[in-house]
Amino acid sequence: MEETQGEYCVSDPPEYDFNRQGNHRTGVTGLKKRGHVSRSWIKIDQDGNSEVVTLDKATIMRDCSLPSRDLRLLDPMFIYPSSILGREMAIVVNLEQIRCIITADEVILMNSLDGTVGRYRSQLCNRLRKEKSDDLPFEFRALELALELTCTSLDAQVNELEMEIYPVLDELASSISTLLLERVRRFKGHLLALTQRVQKVRDEIEHLMDDDGDMAEMCLTEKRRRSDAYPSSDCNLSRTSSGKVISKSDPTSPEQSVSGLQMLRRTFSSSIGNSSKYGSTTSSSDNGERIQPLEMLLEAYFIVIDNTLNTLSSLKEYIDDTEDFLNIKLGNIQNLLIKFEMLLTAATMVAAIFAAVTGVFGMNFKTSVFDYSSGFNWVMVITGIGCVALYFSLLSYFRYKKVLPE
Repeated sequence: MEETQGEYCVSDPPEYDFNRQGNHRTGVTGLKKRGHVSRSWIKIDQDGNSEVVTLDKATIMRDCSLPSRDLRLLDPMFIYPSSILGREMAIVVNLEQIRCIITADEVILMNSLDGTVGRYRSQLCNRLRKEKSDDLPFEFRALELALELTCTSLDAQVNELEMEIYPVLDELASSISTLLLERVRRFKGHLLALTQRVQKVRDEIEHLMDDDGDMAEMCLTEKRRRSDAYPSSDCNLSRTSSGKVISKSDPTSPEQSVSGLQMLRRTFSSSIGNSSKYGSTTSSSDNGERIQPLEMLLEAYFIVIDNTLNTLSSLKEYIDDTEDFLNIKLGNIQNLLIKFEMLLTAATMVAAIFAAVTGVFGMNFKTSVFDYSSGFNWVMVITGIGCVALYFSLLSYFRYKKVLPE
């Protein structure tokens, strides 16, 4: 760098360049600090003990072997749709207000003032302390509670919306008003947003049920048990590209940075997730036995969330039916107004004819009609009878053309 500067630069750089570089370094440092902001988390272990800790993103990524993109799903500054991701050493859960990382022996829950987070913490601790003989692994029990609270919360919101919107729709069907129409419009927007949230949770559960590989990734306890049962002699050996077997415990070995436990977990996940790909009947059967508890768990809550979605669909259909009824009602009123306008127009035309005749004969001009004392009265009577006959003729014509009802 010095030779390059000596060759191409004649004078020293200006002072503002140093200031710009200093500002750039400050910005980079600030960016790094923002990227490693510590947040408040709640740790819950297998015995039901919980504590509030402060962890940064790098620590969580290192301890749980998670990429940074998974932690973005848990960032409260952003709004992401509901998702459940199975990783090598953890399950990333983002269900409504519950955002947590589930490992084989603990839950790292995003600390929040929301009531759902508090209920998840208290109920999970109580279940872990009272139901220690549960057949489900720890990660499945934590996931089950997250699904339960999410489905319960969404179902409660749907029931609340249902209780509010049905009376408004019934009142709107009997009497149309701008205030009621505005309330229905707000309810319909809320219904659409709630339907999207419920649909996303349902799709996420259905996606997990359809993919055995994703469910196998979530069997953290089983992967740890198999990793612990792996022979230690095999874990301490590796083969180089030249075919020479060397020990990973050797400090001079270039492969010592590779963790045998991590390799075993990857091998176990790959063998479970890709069993159908290789067509092994025995491996597929073994895979089905491992994921069967998780599949039954997901199926139970899929039924619950699907029922909630059906309720929302019924509510939307009821709103659409009410809108159709209102359109028919308004169309009928509009038709009545058109008919009334038609009758009024015919009456106005007849009255105009009578007024024209009256005005003509009311002028001072010489005619034989005025030779009689009652001549003008007879003109008015005859004109009136003619106008009435013309009006009823128009009505008969309209009924003949079926413009007016019989």
